[in-house]
Amino acid sequence: MGLQRLKVVMRVLTALVVSLASVAVAAEPAQKVDVIRLADAFGNTGVYPFYIADELGFFKAEGIKPEFVGVVPPPQLVAAVLAGRLDVGGAHINRTIAGINGGAKIKAVVASTETTREQPHMLFVVPANSPIKTARDLIGKRVAIMAFGGCNEYTPYEWLRKNGIAKPKGQLKIVVVPPGKEIDVVAHGDADVAGAHLSPKDLEKKGGNWRILFSDYDVWGSEGGATPNYFSDKFIKENPDVVRRFIKAMGKTLNWINENPDKAKAVFAKRVKVDPNQVSVNHYATNGVIDERTVRLWIDLLTDYKEIKPGIKPADIYTNSFNTAPPEKKRPGGKAKKAAGANAGGQKLPHQG
Repeated sequence: MGLQRLKVVMRVLTALVVSLASVAVAAEPAQKVDVIRLADAFGNTGVYPFYIADELGFFKAEGIKPEFVGVVPPPQLVAAVLAGRLDVGGAHINRTIAGINGGAKIKAVVASTETTREQPHMLFVVPANSPIKTARDLIGKRVAIMAFGGCNEYTPYEWLRKNGIAKPKGQLKIVVVPPGKEIDVVAHGDADVAGAHLSPKDLEKKGGNWRILFSDYDVWGSEGGATPNYFSDKFIKENPDVVRRFIKAMGKTLNWINENPDKAKAVFAKRVKVDPNQVSVNHYATNGVIDERTVRLWIDLLTDYKEIKPGIKPADIYTNSFNTAPPEKKRPGGKAKKAAGANAGGQKLPHQG
């Protein structure tokens, strides 16, 4: 075979190999993407981790495509998951417990918010010149919260009870308002106390005319402010790998928010088209690992208030078995030393300056 003919043959073979390789690449299946249906943010004043996970690509990296189906009020989340409108629900842990107590086949699998002294889950605030300074002063007063049946309602009850008021339920006048409007309602004179999901730092941005009466940290230390996400038992059984990947994406998201709170506010604010200065941010559980102490606390509390039947166990409510991340080492001294907390009576918290 002549040299020129050999070169022609080699070119033909090379072109054939490249062509076959291209066909093989084209024939490879695309990466599987699983759609997970989520509720939109209930209000636009607090960072919403699902939006952060979507905006920053944490869901995409795990082969998950979020489908946001609209706003679902917290009391309706369990029913929406059971009906198949949502794949994931999540509100304060007491709603998960109450749903399971009522027969809902759901299970919490990944943590979300948690309380620290600097970033409590909830603040209860009054105008700076308010005569309300103690738990007894709160009796009979109008308390603005965004919904019945959650942390919003039970946190002030427990503050009263731990300050010597044995039967607190019914001692307050609850005023339900849209989320994020609690302080506005008090400012307009339509309530006496605002129960808001704010940190002291975020409260400072609203001016110096407000005083913190107490926070959930003052009531329970670090154990009261958990808001885990849950799936239905059916979804977990049929899609265990999707659950694992969802948890992994959320763990990365929560860690990122903790490390970049101001950036998280900016990302959320851009998504919902609001001023970042009007957005608050919570502290989140490292790696999304659920702390059993928070589950046990709320089981005991709801049992004591006769809101659930006796005998429910933490294992009925949650599992960390799909979370491959290690749990965070607990900080010493997580519980508040006194029931009323260091901020009882409205003194400034140390971090308020």
